[in-house]
Amino acid sequence: MPLASSHRPLVHPRANRETVLEGMHVAYLFQRVRRRSIGFVVGPDGLEVRAPKWVTIKEVELGLQERGEWVLRKWAEMQERQKNIRQIEWREGASLDYLGAPIHLHLSPENGRSELNDQRELLLALPHNAEPSQIRDAVQAWLMREAKVLFESRLNFYAPLMGVQWRRLSLSNAGSRWGSARVDGAIRLNWRLIHLKPDAIDYVVVHELAHLHEMNHSPAFWKVVASILPDHMARRKELQKENLANWA
Repeated sequence: MPLASSHRPLVHPRANRETVLEGMHVAYLFQRVRRRSIGFVVGPDGLEVRAPKWVTIKEVELGLQERGEWVLRKWAEMQERQKNIRQIEWREGASLDYLGAPIHLHLSPENGRSELNDQRELLLALPHNAEPSQIRDAVQAWLMREAKVLFESRLNFYAPLMGVQWRRLSLSNAGSRWGSARVDGAIRLNWRLIHLKPDAIDYVVVHELAHLHEMNHSPAFWKVVASILPDHMARRKELQKENLANWA
């Protein structure tokens, strides 16, 4: 299935390998990781391929050719979703989502620090003539602080229930992944999750903690997830509908 000419070329900004799929040139990011099989991810930046060390480049290429139509279809779908991403105007009174509900920005130079009041106004410790970039940076800093505190709280809540122990949390700015987990207990969560409803955040937290049992997406992995969140499939479908704000 050829990619429509109205879509961006499938060229990842950090591409280190190239191929041709269904007659189309594709440049993708290739990484060696600790996993059991080849993984293909199509996100806003393009195609990312992850493979264990024992898989040869020839096998990676064969896998890509077998999935060529799927890759191009997912890229076309991703481009359509990107058209609907909401742009934020960084100004007094602008709104954005926090934990699934809107909050409004208010420039409050008299405040010593940024904080959310009972009227769901985010009071920013900035002058009234602040530049849009200053407002954006202040909002992002506040959201990231809130995200770190909330994510740690949810990890600490679910980890004992699942019989696992996480070691370190870092915030991700990835364009195509909500989270990741390593066998050593290191968890990465996309800070933009803070825009979403608590149910969505909990799903991602449980998903990554489940990887500390199973570093794959096998039936055993999903059994772990289902034991904690019986409605995980519904939560996953809702999460797949989300378009995050463009912070450029």
